[in-house]
Amino acid sequence: MQKPILILGACGQIGTELTMALRSKYNANLVVASDIREGSETLMDSGPFELLDATNYEAIEDVVMHYEIDEVYLMAAMLSATAEKFPMRAWNLNMNSLFNVLNLAKEQKISKIFWPSSIAVFGPNTPKENTPQSVIMEPSTVYGISKQSGERWCEYYFNKFGVDVRSVRYPGLISWKTMPGGGTTDYAVEIYHKALENGSYQCFLEEDTKLPMMYMDDAIRATIQLMDSDADSLTVRSSYNLGSMSFSPKEITKNIQNHLPDFNVEYNPDFRQKIADSWPSSIDDSAARNDWGWEPQFNLEETTKEMLGNLKENYN
Repeated sequence: MQKPILILGACGQIGTELTMALRSKYNANLVVASDIREGSETLMDSGPFELLDATNYEAIEDVVMHYEIDEVYLMAAMLSATAEKFPMRAWNLNMNSLFNVLNLAKEQKISKIFWPSSIAVFGPNTPKENTPQSVIMEPSTVYGISKQSGERWCEYYFNKFGVDVRSVRYPGLISWKTMPGGGTTDYAVEIYHKALENGSYQCFLEEDTKLPMMYMDDAIRATIQLMDSDADSLTVRSSYNLGSMSFSPKEITKNIQNHLPDFNVEYNPDFRQKIADSWPSSIDDSAARNDWGWEPQFNLEETTKEMLGNLKENYN
């Protein structure tokens, strides 16, 4: 029998699609969405919703008790580019929200947690190609520091208190359903919109900056697959590397031009270039593949077809 699920940060880029996927998979009334603001009409009409600040322990505890929540997906976070502008606000949100759910699990008020990490945990001294699961990190961004710290706390709570917390290091995520929320890989969503909107794009990264990316359907499937896995099969309790494809702005541009030959891109790198330069260009996700059978389904060409095909309706 499916037990109730709470999603914190349900109105963000990942949270919106994760909520809809969980409500499709399970009884929608058992999947409680929450955020500090209301979400799209589709999300709001599809199941229960609570206005909730992820940094407020008592408020989360009240919702957990009221709905008899068993699992929590903590998707609330301030992402890399935005976090550089508001470092203390980012640290407060990213860390205190995690402590809130870890402590609820420690007190046995919930039984399982999903918390997302990121490729931002890696730093300029990390090997760029096929970055291993366990490797030197030294993140150089506020977001990366908070995510690396979070990984350490997740592993600590698992080892010390037996908290069943599960995590993946998301690469850049690409979706036509929701706009990104202030990350360094946002260009890979914006570029499709601009290709259809006016046929040109000003890219904030250099043309040869290769980064790990993933189509959102794969990210959602990986998240649910990990949460459905047998706890005994999991060997990583910090966060799993999660890989799919890697490409540069120049490569995604050429791919789009195969469909829209007149599309033009100019390159004007900004402060996000330095962030991207500190991240890997490809990921070794063999631990996820071995432990819980992870395998991506979308490559760049399939992603481009999905993005342009679905977004065309918006711009016609």
